[in-house]
Amino acid sequence: MTELTFRKTEEVFRRPDVDLTTRLGSITFPNPVFTASGCAAAGQELDQFFDVSELGGIVTKSIMLAPRSGRATPRMAETPSGMLNSIGLQGPGIDAFLDKDLAWLHQRGARAVVSIAGGSVDDFAKLAARLRGQKGLAMIEVNISCPNVEDRGQVFACDPMASASVIQAVKRSAPAGVPIFAKLSPDVTDITAIARACVDAGADGLSLINTLLGMVIDTDTMRPALGGITGGLSGPAIRPIAVRCVWQVRQALPDIPILGMGGIRTGLDALELILAGANAVSVGTTVFGDPSAPIRILDELAVALAERGFGSVAEAVGLAHRPPEVHVPEGPDPVGDTDPEPQQEDEQ
Repeated sequence: MTELTFRKTEEVFRRPDVDLTTRLGSITFPNPVFTASGCAAAGQELDQFFDVSELGGIVTKSIMLAPRSGRATPRMAETPSGMLNSIGLQGPGIDAFLDKDLAWLHQRGARAVVSIAGGSVDDFAKLAARLRGQKGLAMIEVNISCPNVEDRGQVFACDPMASASVIQAVKRSAPAGVPIFAKLSPDVTDITAIARACVDAGADGLSLINTLLGMVIDTDTMRPALGGITGGLSGPAIRPIAVRCVWQVRQALPDIPILGMGGIRTGLDALELILAGANAVSVGTTVFGDPSAPIRILDELAVALAERGFGSVAEAVGLAHRPPEVHVPEGPDPVGDTDPEPQQEDEQ
């Protein structure tokens, strides 16, 4: 049994003896639960509730080359079983991020998955190059669900060629040996086509899924509720879509590592994505209501795996893809005549 002491509450929880290690690209992580980009900056806010180094990794908010103020307010709106956000990639820029946030994660002993975003292929390449030699960097998540300023606002992840061009540039510029994961949008006709293009371009894995484009209209003001008009839908409402996307990509690319996300609130939610084919999961929107959710979900996942007889999380990855079991009905053979031959009476 593994004993975990919660630093903030002194509560002791004994996890079942299940091997929670998972491999993403060339890196083995201690467990499969990560944060999701954009919901907790670089993790400092969450560290007051639990030790962030206990998670598999901390996925940072997407960082850009220059400081960015983001979109107009209001930026968030509640929806049934979810929320819309229109933050607009607000952030301090890569220089401040490296000096403050990444340095803090390294000092804290957390495994940093740095999410990068840009408006052009060159932006992504420059960001990847800036990460060379940085301590604490475990993985790079390439947020290609951003508007492409070189193509009149077309989102990179909606086009296979545009997606591939970004991944190729990042792969050439990134630190050697650091896994590169492409974060894909569900707002496409065939997500497997985008996934395959990214893998062919050199992606070591895929992050599925980003938010869905949505909109809310305030029926009192009779105007859009968000200052930016549209926003990204996240939360439990999108989990079935995330499960579908992970399932489809796992079927199309059975050997590619997948970091799954979208509406995870419990350990069973995490297990569902793992059964669909995710090697690890990211927890996002639920931290707004429960900041300790990631560590709780890790505990619940360990219990759920043990209760189902798994010795490791690796055994559960993609298990839902196995062929259905054929149940043979009990009783007489339904094929052929099973009645004994009738006996003929002797003729008199």
